Amino acid sequence: MGNRAVITSTKKDLAVYLHWNGGRDTVEPLLTYCRLHGYRSPACDSYGYARLCQVMGNFFGGNNCIGLSVYTTDKAMDPGDNGIYVIDENWEIVERIGAPFIEQDVYPASEVIKTLDENMPEGERLLDHLYDC
Repeated sequence: MGNRAVITSTKKDLAVYLHWNGGRDTVEPLLTYCRLHGYRSPACDSYGYARLCQVMGNFFGGNNCIGLSVYTTDKAMDPGDNGIYVIDENWEIVERIGAPFIEQDVYPASEVIKTLDENMPEGERLLDHLYDC
């Protein structure tokens, strides 16, 4: 049981497993948040995966709901539920593998981005940087 998804890059080298919040209405704002922050994408190097895990780990608040593993095959990596998101160097979804027939569309992107930001450490929030002079 969960709302599972896997996020990988076009290289399909590593994969982030989300046990919860794997719907497109959470994943797409997550990627937008990482892009707005200026983080390197997983398509660039492993630091992108680390940042992706950091943001989701902060969001989950310590629950064991994410994993990082070596990507093997599409079939082996597909967790069901929301399938696999393949992203490019711009944090854009460029492919879906095993996507549901109907995408989850419950959470407004602006609310997800706001919640992600609120769960980041002080000084790391996007809103903190709006007032830097």
